[in-house]
Amino acid sequence: MIIGIPKEIMHDERRVSATPDVCGRYISLGHTVLVEHDAGEGAYFHDEQYAAAGAQVVPGAGDVYERADLILKVKEPLLNEQTGLHEVDMMRPGQVLISFIHPAAPANHQMVKDLAKRGITALTLDGVPRISRAQSMDALTSMSTCAGYKGVLMGANLLPRFVPQIFSAVGMIKPINALIIGTGVGGLQALATVKRLGARVYAADIRPAAREQAQSLGAQIVELNVPDDAAVGEGGYARALSKELLLLEREALAARLPEMDLVFLSALVPGKLAPVLITEEMVKIMKPGAVIVDISIDQGGNCSLTPPGEIKTVHKVHLVGIKNIPGLIPESSTSMFALNMFNLVNYLVRDNALVLDEEDEIVRGILTTHKGEVVHQGAREAMGL
Repeated sequence: MIIGIPKEIMHDERRVSATPDVCGRYISLGHTVLVEHDAGEGAYFHDEQYAAAGAQVVPGAGDVYERADLILKVKEPLLNEQTGLHEVDMMRPGQVLISFIHPAAPANHQMVKDLAKRGITALTLDGVPRISRAQSMDALTSMSTCAGYKGVLMGANLLPRFVPQIFSAVGMIKPINALIIGTGVGGLQALATVKRLGARVYAADIRPAAREQAQSLGAQIVELNVPDDAAVGEGGYARALSKELLLLEREALAARLPEMDLVFLSALVPGKLAPVLITEEMVKIMKPGAVIVDISIDQGGNCSLTPPGEIKTVHKVHLVGIKNIPGLIPESSTSMFALNMFNLVNYLVRDNALVLDEEDEIVRGILTTHKGEVVHQGAREAMGL
């Protein structure tokens, strides 16, 4: 197959979908790899390294999209301001795209429909199921690790106060209170990071196993009043709650928010929009200068006020809605992402052709558009199809 690696065009996105080392792995399996000029510069991987690995470095995105059978990207297709073309329009019928598409997010609905209309087979990395045989392909987990670490550092940087307990000549300054909502991979990394910074840490999750893991890392648990049997879905992921249970969860959080300095949001339901756990009224009761870091923003966000792709101050609270936090530590995140992608491609390709067994749990989870249709269940529900 001809594998194409275009340069990412999302604002401030510095990752790339393959490192030179991983390109060498594709080539060793008989594939041809096309890499757009300077695609890896943001992550400190250079054209000379790709060429030395055996990849063909091509002048522009058009060369990649024109020739490749399989396009590997980090982020969803966007308008390319240099060419004046949307990346979807640069693709051709029958081409295959693998990327983080986040098809359930409203902002991406038209793009997903356009992929289907154009006859593109699109596979979304955020749909990889969390099962043992898919662990090595699970880029969402890898990127959540990066987002948990870097997101907390960003939040701490915005705070107008010290994070740890400080002893000084004028007395003792108390540590901040940090609340981690959603203690999956990203949340647990955030919890561990902010605890290392010296915060007093609290954690909330509707899943008993996730609460247990958070407690083992030293967090105090905030009870959310959600029955365990209503909380846990397939594969141990959180289940979408009824309106009544969601209200109970918000009430429990609202009781603790006034004492919190830093709130980290990472609660997700696979294939669906992120649940709104913090409303505008809840933001209003928080401390002036407090920070909310919402890494669920790609799927709509856990806070109703989170600004997609931005940092804003609303009701004297800093809201972080940066959509590509892993891109802020590009070398580490690219190295992890590229290996996840390689393992997935290697799983899907048989005899130099992409094989999509729709009975396979992994394929079923990631398949987004195919044969001119939007087939991703979460996206179809969010679109009302």
